[in-house]
Amino acid sequence: MASTELLASAKLAARITTDAFDSQIGRLLDTAMLDLGVAGVEVPEVDTLVTQAAITYFLMHFGAPDEYERLKRSYDEQKAQLATCTGYTDWGES
Repeated sequence: MASTELLASAKLAARITTDAFDSQIGRLLDTAMLDLGVAGVEVPEVDTLVTQAAITYFLMHFGAPDEYERLKRSYDEQKAQLATCTGYTDWGES
């Protein structure tokens, strides 16, 4: 499950004040981290760029259908940038 800090940040970004959706939000954040991992991104939750990408993924899939395309482009760009940065990948020696 996503860390308490990541969950709190995602809820704040979506202006959610109830705990009723915590399990769904946590699953979306976990899915975001797995998706970033598949793209080759090392996923430390304490990193602001990785956290922001996960929150963007969450917002894309949670309750904002009219914003989906904009958020999808934003998430894809964040993921691509992270996947090409040396400090965020572990592709080994060339």
